[in-house]
Amino acid sequence: MIGVCPGVERARWSVWDQEALLVPRSYVDAVQQAGGLAVILAPDAELVEDPTEALALIDGLLLIGGADIDPSSYGEPRHAETVDTVPERDEFEIALARCAIQLDLPVLGICRGMQLLNVAFGGTLVQHLPERFGHEEHRRVPGSFDGADHDVQLLAGSLAARVAGETRHAIKSHHHQGVERVGEGLLVSGHDVDDGLPETIEMPERSFVLGVQWHPEADEESRVVGALVSEAARHASDEEVAPAAG
Repeated sequence: MIGVCPGVERARWSVWDQEALLVPRSYVDAVQQAGGLAVILAPDAELVEDPTEALALIDGLLLIGGADIDPSSYGEPRHAETVDTVPERDEFEIALARCAIQLDLPVLGICRGMQLLNVAFGGTLVQHLPERFGHEEHRRVPGSFDGADHDVQLLAGSLAARVAGETRHAIKSHHHQGVERVGEGLLVSGHDVDDGLPETIEMPERSFVLGVQWHPEADEESRVVGALVSEAARHASDEEVAPAAG
């Protein structure tokens, strides 16, 4: 059971034009193809204080891509290029991430999800990478992964390298923000081979906490989402055995 946090977006379907909770199907497909069951965890103000009730329903947490994180979450003024923020979503996902990691629940953050993990533990973000690096290589075609392929270098022996199955890894990216100051307890275990941008973060003190700045759900050959599902299955099995052992 993999909990997936949806985006909060304006959407049109049939004769309707309303605010909707949106999960791109590629994430759900990736979970299902790995043998998992995707369950949407909608933002809920009642759970922000204590999300354990929701987390008890799942075996792993997937934080997906989407809108920019509101800079108020990490104490910075808003950059002109930081748009479409949804503080309701940020607050809910930060609470979920912190509690899930405290419970040692497997957690995977993809793109925005990696940034969310960093912010949840006191980190900050570069709000517009082209301004910092002088290029658009991390989001070459807005709304598309065309031409998005590039390589990252992963730290040997890291969770990221074990999941990818190699230390030099080809990825697909689509983002204009990234990790700046690293959150407490997090390790940067992968960098872009050209500009050095952090591409993976993880928490060595936990069983499986991984953030990837790229989009494994857009790559049929990627093992990243499958690794989350496998770790969630192991976690569920351990949870079933624990009461009997006691």
